[in-house]
Amino acid sequence: MLTRLNGLDFYIEREGSGPPLLLLHGFTGSLRTWDELRPRLLRSAQVVVVDLIGHGRSAAPTDHGRYTLEWSARDLAALLDSLEMDAVDLLGYSMGGRVALHFAVEAPERVRRLVLESASPGIADDAERGQRARSDEALAHRILDHGVAAFVDDWERQPLLEPAAHVSADRRAVQRAQRLQNDPIGLANSLRSMGAGQQTPLWDRLAEVRNPVHLIVGESDARYRQIAERMRQLMPAAEVSVVPEAGHTVHLDQPRLLADLVAAILDNKLTRPGGRC
Repeated sequence: MLTRLNGLDFYIEREGSGPPLLLLHGFTGSLRTWDELRPRLLRSAQVVVVDLIGHGRSAAPTDHGRYTLEWSARDLAALLDSLEMDAVDLLGYSMGGRVALHFAVEAPERVRRLVLESASPGIADDAERGQRARSDEALAHRILDHGVAAFVDDWERQPLLEPAAHVSADRRAVQRAQRLQNDPIGLANSLRSMGAGQQTPLWDRLAEVRNPVHLIVGESDARYRQIAERMRQLMPAAEVSVVPEAGHTVHLDQPRLLADLVAAILDNKLTRPGGRC
């Protein structure tokens, strides 16, 4: 359904009963990202999924200033208000993980448990962050000049986003089709205002997140394994799980393992202190 939040239409799906779990997809994704996980998660939660601004069937305004993480946090608060939910468990992947973390910092009373898949608090180094912002601006121009299909071709060549070898051609094609359904203005403006180069890093605020946090990373994603371990050391109630035979896109590489892990977290049945799944 389309729901009006802070003057924009957002596409939302909601199913099941029990404690609400809100899922946030990554850049170039949509709420369809979670389709393989949702049946398993419904055994433990009421599942709410949303197309973030500029993605899927949600609004893609031309003003890139509307795409900031600050605005996304306001939109999530408005979403919970519209659904009459005081607080939710929150799972975010990559860009959606940065949105989720920002929301947890700004509105901790509305997040019961925070689960982050392949997510980061941002780029701490000023020079590196500036370089990333310039790179994201160049990518935004490429999307507008050459279209979404050409951009997705380049985007999927990144080693970071390479699916695990066992992921079938059919499932890779489904992910590609989802990416191609996005609006070029929405993707370009997401890079311009929601990219890691534009994000105020949250490393210095991680200690403020006192609610339970679970950091999930793929075994072959060395960069984000390091980030997750650094985050764990700075957060009062954080654990890390490393999913075998998975890279950055854990939900694509190991949907069943990820769904079982998240369900165990929600059901308070995760008995080990982090480590491998």
